[in-house]
Amino acid sequence: MQARMMLIQRFGTVDAHQANVWRYTMKYAIRIFTLFFLLSASVALAAQLPDFTDLAERSGQAVVNISTVKIVKGQRNLPHFFRQNPRGQHPFDEFFDQFERFFGEQGPGVPREQRSLGSGFILSADGYIVTNNHVIDGADSIKVNLLADKNGKRSYDAEVVGTDKETDLALLKITTDSSLPYLAFGDSDALKVGQWVMAIGNPFGLDHTVTSGIVSAKGRTIGAGPYDNFIQTDASINPGNSGGPLINLDGQVIGINTAIIASGQGIGFAIPSKLARQVIDQLKEHKSVKRGWLGVSIQDVDENSAKALGLKSARGALVSSVTPGDPAEKAGIKAGDVVTAVDGVDVNDAGDLTRKIGDLLPGAKITLTVWRDGKTSTIPVVLDQRNLEKVAQGGQGGPESGGEELLGLAVRPVTEAEAKALELGSARGLLVVEVAAGSLGEQNGLSSGDVILEANGKAVDSSKAFKALIDGDGKAKGVIMLLIKRQGRNMFRTIPLQ
Repeated sequence: MQARMMLIQRFGTVDAHQANVWRYTMKYAIRIFTLFFLLSASVALAAQLPDFTDLAERSGQAVVNISTVKIVKGQRNLPHFFRQNPRGQHPFDEFFDQFERFFGEQGPGVPREQRSLGSGFILSADGYIVTNNHVIDGADSIKVNLLADKNGKRSYDAEVVGTDKETDLALLKITTDSSLPYLAFGDSDALKVGQWVMAIGNPFGLDHTVTSGIVSAKGRTIGAGPYDNFIQTDASINPGNSGGPLINLDGQVIGINTAIIASGQGIGFAIPSKLARQVIDQLKEHKSVKRGWLGVSIQDVDENSAKALGLKSARGALVSSVTPGDPAEKAGIKAGDVVTAVDGVDVNDAGDLTRKIGDLLPGAKITLTVWRDGKTSTIPVVLDQRNLEKVAQGGQGGPESGGEELLGLAVRPVTEAEAKALELGSARGLLVVEVAAGSLGEQNGLSSGDVILEANGKAVDSSKAFKALIDGDGKAKGVIMLLIKRQGRNMFRTIPLQ
């Protein structure tokens, strides 16, 4: 019996030892397996991520740095694209302040050379180059710097072929005997959110910086102008990147980097290639851009408006006024109509209608689908030509226009219906119909839809009275202070005239 117990004890000891060995073996085996699995997963994930090395090498050859010189009087004279509100009230103010701090600033009244840096890309082998208008706007000289052409030359004087302030695009030309590397436009409409993209540019003078990210969103409206339709990306973009290409994995330009929100991270905006290609083609052929013109003031349809008008959904562009003599009036469009489609293509909001009409050429014959009195009808319209100078001078306002050439505003008296809708109590003041890009009005925060109630403390009910105040008291003081009503709130906007 004792021997048996000893035998059992012995075998029990052996079994425990074997169990411990097995446990330790399995423990390390699991660790090794886990490590192997993680390494395999990392390799597999890495295999799925894009490799930008070849793309950067190929595309970078066609990306250029643009340096400009402008003689100024020692005042802040940065491009006014995106400055639609006073300093401190616009999301891009910090971006421009950062730009100013980097490149320096001198005291007022002292003539100086203002040097700016930006980016661009070669569009054709014979030297056409695309960039942003604000990169070269007002420049006295423009230099385009390449990596190097076939002869080893790097720097060229550039000629401005044409510019378009409303989309912030410019076309340059350099002359060279060499055939230059170039990039082609891709289809921005085919972009999908989440798609990989690469940006190349000259941030803070750092030559040919490559960054990557994804398409964060499409169709962004950022208050830059009437044709807002930006691609949002988290690819790193900084001052100096403006005008550089946003490239897809096929090496095609699907956007032109234009702006960032400096207070945020990973929020950059690019002009879609579809819009850019239309503008650049016209600049190349005509040195300017021709756009269709309807002649209406429009606004978005909100849920309350949709309910009041009997619409099933809050979409379309609500016509608030029609300019006498313009295509809309000739075609029979009326205030209160809702434009829901252009040539059968749905209109989502007021901005969408503006872009659709702007994409068409003057003289184009189109059909508008209109909601009126609870019914849908189709109205044929022949478009006129959009004229910025005419808009800036208030030429769309007929006999009531005047004084707007100083501020870049198209204004007209407020109607009784608009006064009720705007809670003015009575029909008073001037409605801002449009603000010209780069104008004094835009630079100092005026927006379409604002109602000007007073100028330098005096009521204004006609553009004649407005002009008299600008030419008289305004010029005498060197400033005009406007009391405006915006979205139910009164506020002041002060505009220097000297």
